Amino acid sequence: MAYLSIWRESIPRLKQGIRYCTQHIPSDCPLCRCSARGGRLCDSCRLWVTQSMNSGQPRCPVCCLALPQAEPCPDCASLQPAYDKVIAAFDYHEPGDLLIHRLKSQRNFSMAPMLAGLLVQAIQRAPLSLAKNTIVLCVPASRASVLRRGFNPAAAVARSLASQLDLPYQPQLLRRAREGAKQAHLSRTERARSTQSLYACTGYIPGAHIAVVDDVLTTGSTLQGIARQLRAAGAASVCGLVLARTPYRPGVYPLDVV
Repeated sequence: MAYLSIWRESIPRLKQGIRYCTQHIPSDCPLCRCSARGGRLCDSCRLWVTQSMNSGQPRCPVCCLALPQAEPCPDCASLQPAYDKVIAAFDYHEPGDLLIHRLKSQRNFSMAPMLAGLLVQAIQRAPLSLAKNTIVLCVPASRASVLRRGFNPAAAVARSLASQLDLPYQPQLLRRAREGAKQAHLSRTERARSTQSLYACTGYIPGAHIAVVDDVLTTGSTLQGIARQLRAAGAASVCGLVLARTPYRPGVYPLDVV
């Protein structure tokens, strides 16, 4: 029994050692192919991808939408979010969108740990940190999406993120209650309608702190639908962790944005 106890205590250190070694293996930068380490971006490309997040531009403190000036967020004004905040690694434009495309459309699974690492850095920079006992979930993919891609990109990122942050990953707590319409070409109103009762929490989670991982936050309707279900199941807080946040669209009424 003593040996078993020693082994259990050594597992976290063993994981840290493996992670450290993996992160320092020489590799090529996924964007420019220059020298990098651990499958990550080189320093120049990392700064390129995340530069808009560090530009000092005003952002909504809840949904992370970049605003042209310090003014009320049009998205949150129309949505009244059930989630507490959103943390994004970068904005959804070049070159960050290319990284997500390679993960989702080219099945480049090695991109998931690198993208999760960018999100970890964003979490560490955020004014409010995650609770130590935060449970990590992913947005459940539709059956059609899994059949088309062969995997759920959000799950791949969430699994790696939870490992890097040493947080519990419990995707079984959230499921799709039905198959919804593909949202890529839906308006904001149609997206909100489509995600109503689309997801369900599988258990009662009183006082739980939840982080929901997705690749891109566009209108917030998916996260909103999930957050409502998690709140109804007893969650104390719900945070959205996304790789990318879509940019502000000036002059367009929030409920009609595609």
